Amino acid sequence: MQNNPHTTLITSDAPVAANSHGGRAKCLQRLVRLEMPVPRTVALSFDAVQRIAKGQVPDIAAILDQFDQTALLCVRPSSEDPDWGGPGAILNIGMNDARYVDLSDSMGGEAAAALYLRFVQSYAVHVARLDADVFDDIDADGREGLQQSLRAYDDETDEAFPQDRGEQLIAVLRSMARAWDGTSARLLRQAKGAPVDAGLGLVIQEMIPGVGQGECGSGVLQLIDPTTGMPQLTGRYLSQSQGRDALGAGVAALYLEKDPRGKSLEEVAPTAFADLKTHAALMRVKLKEEMQVEFVIENGHVHILDGVRVQRSARAAMRIAVRLAEDGIITPQEAVMRVDPHSLNELLHRQVHPEARRDVLTTGIAASPGAATGKLVFTAAEAQASAARGEPCILVRRETAPEDVRGMHAAVAVLTEKGGMTSHAAVIGRGLGLPCIVGALDMRFQTRKKLLTASDGRVFKTGDILTIDGTSGQVLAGQPAMLEAALDDCFQTLMGWADSERDIAIRANADTPADAQTARNFKAEGIGLCRTEHMFFDPGRLIVMREMIFAQTSSGRAAVLERLLPMQREDFVQLFRIMEGQPVCIRLFDPPLHEFLPTTRSGQRELAEALDLPVSDVERRVAAMTEYNPMLGLRGVRLGVTVPEIYDMQARAIFEATLETSKNGAPIVPEVMIPLVSAKREVELVKARIDSVAASVASEQGVEFEYRLGVMVETPRACLRADEIAPQTSFLSFGTNDLTQMTYGLSRDDAGRFMSAYVRQGVFVEDPFHVLDADGVGELLKLGSERGRQAQPDVTLSVCGEHGGNPESIAICRDLGFDYVSCSPFRVPVARLAAAQLAISSRLGG
Repeated sequence: MQNNPHTTLITSDAPVAANSHGGRAKCLQRLVRLEMPVPRTVALSFDAVQRIAKGQVPDIAAILDQFDQTALLCVRPSSEDPDWGGPGAILNIGMNDARYVDLSDSMGGEAAAALYLRFVQSYAVHVARLDADVFDDIDADGREGLQQSLRAYDDETDEAFPQDRGEQLIAVLRSMARAWDGTSARLLRQAKGAPVDAGLGLVIQEMIPGVGQGECGSGVLQLIDPTTGMPQLTGRYLSQSQGRDALGAGVAALYLEKDPRGKSLEEVAPTAFADLKTHAALMRVKLKEEMQVEFVIENGHVHILDGVRVQRSARAAMRIAVRLAEDGIITPQEAVMRVDPHSLNELLHRQVHPEARRDVLTTGIAASPGAATGKLVFTAAEAQASAARGEPCILVRRETAPEDVRGMHAAVAVLTEKGGMTSHAAVIGRGLGLPCIVGALDMRFQTRKKLLTASDGRVFKTGDILTIDGTSGQVLAGQPAMLEAALDDCFQTLMGWADSERDIAIRANADTPADAQTARNFKAEGIGLCRTEHMFFDPGRLIVMREMIFAQTSSGRAAVLERLLPMQREDFVQLFRIMEGQPVCIRLFDPPLHEFLPTTRSGQRELAEALDLPVSDVERRVAAMTEYNPMLGLRGVRLGVTVPEIYDMQARAIFEATLETSKNGAPIVPEVMIPLVSAKREVELVKARIDSVAASVASEQGVEFEYRLGVMVETPRACLRADEIAPQTSFLSFGTNDLTQMTYGLSRDDAGRFMSAYVRQGVFVEDPFHVLDADGVGELLKLGSERGRQAQPDVTLSVCGEHGGNPESIAICRDLGFDYVSCSPFRVPVARLAAAQLAISSRLGG
C-alpha cells in the first residue's frame, strides 16, 4: 500500500499533498515529520474517494492491515482547504458485540456500552441514513440503551447491526464520499469559495482507547483567544479516568483554566500538559499558523490526533497575522495577504458580540457596517433633540432625503423601508460610519403615527429600544452585548505594511470637516469627492437656497447667493486646513433644485411666510419644478449651464478659500469637478466661466494660484466621448453610482426591492451597486480611460463612486491603470489593504 498513490499510510516521506489528499492529511504528515505522537493514519486521495462514490471500493484488507486487529478507527474528511468543510467524522468504527465484551473488562460495562451506543446511533443516522427520531423513544443509557438502539436499528433496516469492521468501514467511506457530492454540500462549500470540482480526501486513523490506570481523557488546546487573538491558553478536556467520571456517565469537563468543578489539567497531568503546550508552540512555528491541537491522553501520555487552524473572529485574524510576522514566523507581506479586507469592517465599528443572543425582527440590506443600540425616533428633529439630551437614537424613515442629513449626524444608526446599496441613506451612512439598514420591507413603517411593526406582529414606538446590525442587516429587539472597535497598534502596524506594498492611491469621499478628519485619521491621501450640496441643508442656509430658487433674474439669484458665499468659503477653508496640503476634489452643485423645496402643504405655507410670498406662488413654483425623473433631469452640469450663478459662487468660494489657506503654508491646488457631463460643449461653457472667476479672484487679491478642472464621468456618453472631453480637463473621475444606474437603466434607490431575487436567480452575479459590474460598467470604464488617455496621456483617472471601497472593484480600476480610487472614509482602510494585496499578488504572478 505504501506505493499506492491513492491509499497511503501517512509517514514523513509518503506522497501526500494538499491538492491530492487534502489539507488534513497534509497537516498530519507535517506533524509526523515533527515527530509528534500521531496515531497510525491512512490517507485516501481525491481520486480514491471519487471512485468510492461511484461504487469502486479500495482494497479494504490492505487498509486494515495497517492497524492492529482490535483497534477502533475513525474517518475524517480532508478537503483541500479546511474551511470548505466536509461530512462529519465517524468515530469508533470496529465497535461490535465482541469488542463491547472486551472493553467492558478494561473500562467498565457502562463506559463500553456508552461507546458502542454512540457508534450505533451515529452509524444509523449518517451511514444507514435512518431518521434520528428512530431513537427518540429511547430514554435509557448504558446497556439498556444500547440494546434498545440495536433493536431499533434491526427493526428499521430489517437486518442486524453490522459486526465486521471491514464492512463498517466500507459503508462509512461510501457514505462520506457520496455526501460530498450532494447538492446541499456542494452549494455550501461553493458559498465558502470552493471551486465546483473541489475534491475530498479521507483519513482513516487509529483511535486511542484513552483508558487505563493513569490519567486518561481527550480534548483540544489552543494558544490564543479566538475572539480577540490575544495570547491565552484556551480549550477543554474531558476526563475518562477510572474512578472518576466515566465516558457517557456524566462526563466531567476539566477546562485548561481552573474549573470550579474540579482540578485543572495542569494539576492532574502536569507532564502531559507541558507536552501539549510544547507541541502547540512547535505547530505555530513550523506550520506558520495558530493551531488548535486535538489530543488524547492515555495513562498520562499525550497522543496528537489532529492540528486544525483555529477558528477566529476578524479581529483575532488580524492580530494573529501581525503577531506571526512580528515573531519572524511569516513575512509582513504574508501577514497582509492573510487578512480579508472585507473583515476590516468588524474592526472599524462596534459589533454585536458573537456570543450574544439575537432577537431578530427582520433582515434588510446591510448598507453600512457596524452595530448600535438606541431609542427609536421618526424625524430628523427628534434625532437632534435626542442627541442634545445625550440619548442614543435610531432614525427610522421610509427613505432618507438630503434634509435628513442633520438627523443622521445626530443618530447612532439609521433604518429605512426603501433603498439599496447606493441609496441616499446607504451612501451617507457609510460616509459617517453610521450603522445603516435599508430595504427592510418585511416591517411596516408608519412614520406619521411613529410606529414600526415587525412581521411577527410586535409593535415599536418612539422611545423603544432596538439594535441595528449594519454588518449582517439584522434589526434586533433590545440591547445585546457589543464588541468595541479595535483600532489598536496591531491594526496600525498591519496598515503600515499594506501602505508600503500598494501601487494605487486611496482617497476619501468627504463632505464635512468631520468626514475630512475621519479620512485623515484613516490616512487617506486626499479627498476624491466632496459633495457640496450637503453643505446647503443647514437650516440657516436652506432658506437662502430657497430664496435663490424663487429669484426671477440672474442678478437676483447672484445677489442671494452672495449671502451664501462666506459660508461656503469657510467650508472649504476648513477642508483645506484639515487635509494639510493633500489634494481636495470639490464637486460643484449636483442635485435638482426641487430637493430644496418643501413637499408638504404645511412646509409650503411656512416657506411662503418666510419669503413673504402668497402660498399660491410657492405652490406654483414647486409644481413648475417637479420633474418626472429628476435624477435624469435638470441637475449637475445642466444646472451649471442654465443657472450659472450657483457655479460662479462656488468657484469664487473655492478660490478665495485657496488663497486664504495658502497664506500660512504650502500653496493649495484645489480640484474643481463638473458633475454629470455628457458633451464636450458643456465642459467648455462651464470652464469658461470658472476660468473667468479664477482670473477675477487673482486680480482682486493680486495673487496668482493654480487649480485643476476635471469632470465626473457618470453617463455612458461621457465614457464613449472621453476623447473629446479629456483635452478640456486635468482629470476624469468616474462616478460609478450614477454610471451603473444609467448603464442598467436601474434606479439605485429602488433596486433593493428586487435585487436579492435577481442575485438568487442568477440574473446578476452580485448587486451591481455593491460590486462593480466588470462586463458592462467595467467595459465603459475601459473605453473611457483608453480614449481619454489617447487624447490626453497625462490625464488623471480615478473612481469616486461607492465601488471605490470594494476590493473586487479596486482590482478592475488597478488593471485599467487608474491613479486612485476614492471611497467613504470608513472604507479607506479596506481599500488600502485590498490594494496592497492586489499589488503583492501581481508581483507573485497571482
